[in-house]
Amino acid sequence: MSPVKPFGYDDGGLALEPVDRSGAADLHQQVAAEIRRAIADGEAKPGERIPQAKDLAAVLGVHANTVLRALRMLRDEGLLEVGRGRAITVAGTPERGVVVAQMRELIDLARRNGYRRDELLAMMERMA
Repeated sequence: MSPVKPFGYDDGGLALEPVDRSGAADLHQQVAAEIRRAIADGEAKPGERIPQAKDLAAVLGVHANTVLRALRMLRDEGLLEVGRGRAITVAGTPERGVVVAQMRELIDLARRNGYRRDELLAMMERMA
Protein backbone atom coordinates (compact mmCIF):
# COMPACT_ATOMS: atom_id res chain seq x y z
CA MET A 1 0.00 0.00 0.00
CA SER A 2 1.28 3.47 -0.83
CA PRO A 3 2.26 5.81 1.98
CA VAL A 4 0.00 8.71 2.83
CA LYS A 5 0.64 11.46 0.33
CA PRO A 6 1.14 15.01 1.55
CA PHE A 7 -1.77 17.32 0.95
CA GLY A 8 -2.33 21.02 0.52
CA TYR A 9 0.96 21.43 -1.38
CA ASP A 10 2.03 21.55 -5.01
CA ASP A 11 4.03 18.31 -4.84
CA GLY A 12 1.35 16.01 -6.21
CA GLY A 13 -0.64 15.56 -2.99
CA LEU A 14 -4.25 16.51 -2.37
CA ALA A 15 -4.56 20.25 -2.92
CA LEU A 16 -7.68 20.91 -0.86
CA GLU A 17 -9.31 24.28 -0.35
CA PRO A 18 -11.08 25.31 2.88
CA VAL A 19 -14.87 25.11 2.67
CA ASP A 20 -17.06 28.17 2.14
CA ARG A 21 -19.02 28.66 5.35
CA SER A 22 -21.29 31.18 3.63
CA GLY A 23 -22.15 28.72 0.84
CA ALA A 24 -25.59 27.21 0.43
CA ALA A 25 -24.39 23.60 0.54
CA ASP A 26 -23.97 21.79 3.85
CA LEU A 27 -20.37 21.66 5.09
CA HIS A 28 -20.11 17.87 4.82
CA GLN A 29 -21.36 18.05 1.23
CA GLN A 30 -18.71 20.66 0.44
CA VAL A 31 -16.03 18.47 2.02
CA ALA A 32 -17.19 15.44 0.03
CA ALA A 33 -17.22 17.52 -3.17
CA GLU A 34 -13.67 18.78 -2.54
CA ILE A 35 -12.33 15.26 -1.95
CA ARG A 36 -14.29 13.95 -4.95
CA ARG A 37 -12.78 16.74 -7.10
CA ALA A 38 -9.25 15.95 -5.91
CA ILE A 39 -9.71 12.28 -6.80
CA ALA A 40 -11.24 13.16 -10.19
CA ASP A 41 -8.24 15.41 -10.88
CA GLY A 42 -5.90 12.49 -10.20
CA GLU A 43 -4.44 13.88 -6.98
CA ALA A 44 -5.11 10.47 -5.40
CA LYS A 45 -5.60 7.30 -7.42
CA PRO A 46 -7.34 4.02 -6.58
CA GLY A 47 -5.30 2.11 -4.01
CA GLU A 48 -3.66 5.21 -2.56
CA ARG A 49 -4.27 6.40 0.97
CA ILE A 50 -5.56 9.84 1.84
CA PRO A 51 -4.94 11.69 5.12
CA GLN A 52 -6.87 10.97 8.29
CA ALA A 53 -10.07 12.84 9.09
CA LYS A 54 -8.43 15.07 11.70
CA ASP A 55 -5.77 16.18 9.20
CA LEU A 56 -8.35 16.80 6.48
CA ALA A 57 -10.44 18.79 8.98
CA ALA A 58 -7.49 21.05 9.78
CA VAL A 59 -6.85 21.80 6.10
CA LEU A 60 -10.52 22.26 5.21
CA GLY A 61 -11.33 24.38 8.25
CA VAL A 62 -14.11 22.18 9.64
CA HIS A 63 -14.69 19.86 12.60
CA ALA A 64 -13.46 16.27 12.27
CA ASN A 65 -17.07 15.00 12.59
CA THR A 66 -17.96 16.97 9.45
CA VAL A 67 -15.14 15.23 7.59
CA LEU A 68 -16.20 11.83 8.95
CA ARG A 69 -19.72 12.42 7.66
CA ALA A 70 -18.32 13.31 4.22
CA LEU A 71 -16.06 10.25 4.25
CA ARG A 72 -19.05 8.01 5.01
CA MET A 73 -20.86 9.54 2.03
CA LEU A 74 -17.88 8.86 -0.23
CA ARG A 75 -17.57 5.32 1.15
CA ASP A 76 -21.25 4.71 0.38
CA GLU A 77 -20.65 5.98 -3.16
CA GLY A 78 -17.88 3.44 -3.59
CA LEU A 79 -15.22 6.11 -3.87
CA LEU A 80 -13.39 5.39 -0.60
CA GLU A 81 -12.68 2.40 1.62
CA VAL A 82 -12.29 2.96 5.32
CA GLY A 83 -10.06 0.26 6.70
CA ARG A 84 -9.07 -0.86 10.15
CA GLY A 85 -7.75 1.85 12.34
CA ARG A 86 -7.81 5.08 10.44
CA ALA A 87 -6.69 3.99 6.98
CA ILE A 88 -8.70 5.69 4.24
CA THR A 89 -8.00 4.43 0.74
CA VAL A 90 -9.28 5.56 -2.64
CA ALA A 91 -11.41 2.67 -3.92
CA GLY A 92 -12.63 4.00 -7.23
CA THR A 93 -13.28 6.98 -9.43
CA PRO A 94 -16.16 9.46 -9.39
CA GLU A 95 -17.53 7.60 -12.41
CA ARG A 96 -17.67 4.42 -10.32
CA GLY A 97 -19.44 6.41 -7.63
CA VAL A 98 -22.16 7.34 -10.12
CA VAL A 99 -22.66 3.68 -11.04
CA VAL A 100 -22.83 2.67 -7.36
CA ALA A 101 -25.42 5.39 -6.68
CA GLN A 102 -27.53 4.21 -9.62
CA MET A 103 -27.27 0.61 -8.41
CA ARG A 104 -28.46 1.65 -4.95
CA GLU A 105 -31.45 3.39 -6.53
CA LEU A 106 -32.22 0.26 -8.56
CA ILE A 107 -32.00 -1.96 -5.48
CA ASP A 108 -34.28 0.39 -3.54
CA LEU A 109 -36.78 0.42 -6.41
CA ALA A 110 -36.71 -3.37 -6.66
CA ARG A 111 -37.28 -3.76 -2.91
CA ARG A 112 -40.18 -1.31 -2.94
CA ASN A 113 -41.73 -3.38 -5.71
CA GLY A 114 -41.33 -6.68 -3.89
CA TYR A 115 -38.31 -8.15 -5.68
CA ARG A 116 -35.90 -10.29 -3.73
CA ARG A 117 -32.12 -10.15 -4.13
CA ASP A 118 -31.94 -13.40 -6.08
CA GLU A 119 -34.65 -12.22 -8.49
CA LEU A 120 -32.84 -8.95 -9.12
CA LEU A 121 -29.55 -10.76 -9.70
CA ALA A 122 -31.22 -13.18 -12.11
CA MET A 123 -32.65 -10.24 -14.10
CA MET A 124 -29.24 -8.61 -14.26
CA GLU A 125 -27.62 -11.86 -15.44
CA ARG A 126 -30.15 -12.19 -18.26
CA MET A 127 -29.45 -8.60 -19.39
CA ALA A 128 -25.66 -8.88 -19.32
